[in-house]
Amino acid sequence: MAAGMGVCLVLAAAATASHPATTFLAIERFTLAWTHSIEKVRWEEDYEVARTATSDARPVLRATESRVRGSAAGMEPPASAVLRNGWYAYPPAQRHPGALRLSRSEFVPDYELCTHGVCQPLSQWLPSDGGVTLLTACHAP
Repeated sequence: MAAGMGVCLVLAAAATASHPATTFLAIERFTLAWTHSIEKVRWEEDYEVARTATSDARPVLRATESRVRGSAAGMEPPASAVLRNGWYAYPPAQRHPGALRLSRSEFVPDYELCTHGVCQPLSQWLPSDGGVTLLTACHAP
């Protein structure tokens, strides 16, 4: 990965142009994981930070795989899913999200960010304000 690229976590409600309330993580690949609040089914999405092919070579997120541990009402895996080791794995519907909008609440377990086989709640890096946390690819501040 190019030096100075990674992901930024931003509390959307606290962010302003002059004070973005951003936490930078120098990571190249990660898994975003969470447990569905009602069905208690675990979901995982794999991402990597890549450069655009444009002259500014800005960092972007690239979704590489999505997985769900089973299925439940309203949470059926897509027809392209393959059952592998108890997980339905499939290509993400959106390969290049501009930002991930993560709704965080004190009433459900936090999202987990997994790198190098270790998963930790997002609160390890940025406390929740009970609202939306934006996760984007970015350059180090």
